[in-house]
Amino acid sequence: MPELRPFRALRYDPDAGDPRDLVSPPYDVISADRQVALARRHPRNVVRLDLPLDEPGDPPDERYRRAARDLAAWRSDGTLRKDRQPSVYVYEQAYVVPGTSEHRAQRGFFARLRVEEPGQASGILPHERTLSGPKEDRYRLLRATGTNASPVVLLFEDPDGAALHVLDVICRGDAQVDLTDDDGVRHRVWQLPAEDPELGPLAQALLRAGSAGPLTIADGHHRYETALRYRDERHRDRALDEPAPFDYLLALLLPTDQPLAVLPTHRVVRDGISGEALLAAAAALFDVERLDSANALLAAMGAPGGAPVVPSAPAGAPGGTSPGADLQPPADRQAPGEGPGRPADPAPAERPHRFGLWTGGVGAILRVRPAAFEPLLDPDAPAALRWLDVSLLEVALERVLEVDRAATAGGGRVLYTKDAAEAIAMVDRGDGVAAFLLDPTRIEDVLRVAAAGAVMPQKSTYFYPKQVTGLVLNPHEW
Repeated sequence: MPELRPFRALRYDPDAGDPRDLVSPPYDVISADRQVALARRHPRNVVRLDLPLDEPGDPPDERYRRAARDLAAWRSDGTLRKDRQPSVYVYEQAYVVPGTSEHRAQRGFFARLRVEEPGQASGILPHERTLSGPKEDRYRLLRATGTNASPVVLLFEDPDGAALHVLDVICRGDAQVDLTDDDGVRHRVWQLPAEDPELGPLAQALLRAGSAGPLTIADGHHRYETALRYRDERHRDRALDEPAPFDYLLALLLPTDQPLAVLPTHRVVRDGISGEALLAAAAALFDVERLDSANALLAAMGAPGGAPVVPSAPAGAPGGTSPGADLQPPADRQAPGEGPGRPADPAPAERPHRFGLWTGGVGAILRVRPAAFEPLLDPDAPAALRWLDVSLLEVALERVLEVDRAATAGGGRVLYTKDAAEAIAMVDRGDGVAAFLLDPTRIEDVLRVAAAGAVMPQKSTYFYPKQVTGLVLNPHEW
């Protein structure tokens, strides 16, 4: 089973500046322009540690060394301070699901996770493929700084509600950090010292819940593999009988028994047949429903949905409680998937699968005909992977537009965007011949693919909202 433990985080001193000016999005969603803007926003913005800028005249790897020097300087001058007690850090993100008016609150906690080879034996399950370029970048930064600035995000099942109950209790109180980012997402953090008489039992309850079963990597596959490489390198340099700090990484753990938003990544094919010719070719695999406008297509595809989380009562409000008052979840809480009138989940091939298509000024909904796809799918792949929408679309692009799998993964003939309207606009302005709009990948399918030991095609999932970097940092020291 996974091993979790509290840690002494590096955190910004309250006098360092407005927290909103000090944090940044995760490195892998920051454009070059945004990187510069964040660095200019505040001289101690965490982007200088997690995605350091190249400066004119820099020798190779100088930006990583600069990040290490900045980290040392900020610790020395008190910008970053190390907490006195090992702790677990509760984290809440309150947001509106993109494209809707639905408000949600996503809750989890930061802890240290012992790095192990992924697989059933360790209980650490990946779900996506990785690329060598990002892993090399993260490795050079980690080697220079010896610190995790961004966490690996992992999912765990919380069937008895123990973790969610603790998170709900903590989130009723005043947070130590409370900021709203540029996307309108509110981020709050609470520290739970592991040895505190009142808060310590809550911290331990979270650690127990998170380590009770497998953890599925949601975001941070490159960071996880980098941590493995770094650990192995450090162990070659010294013989250790006891675990060392570099045996652990910074982890954000999210219970899956709460609404989680996964946004789709839409595909734009750059060349090939289009318009009526493409619709005719698609009819070999799909039932084609034509639509009369781009707006009709966008409306038909809709947006990710799900039940909202009701915000907790503030501290002191009726129904509130002190943090250590009750460690047990409500007795009448139903386990996921149970409950009167809740239908059983159909097999992947039996669920409806569809795509939106925009090409040559014509829109359509493409509904998968399972019998047409069945002989084209890899019989050795688990059903959860074979019948993913992204897997089906790979097959369709190869069959209809002669886009092979390597081209899809490499990005040569296929462009990607999170914005369905932008995908359509790209086709209209000639950047591509066809836009394929997808529904979001289901959390259940992410867990099933990972549990089967398989990995999804790239760009299968985009978990939203992204955690901000700079709330807690994990130095590789006790």
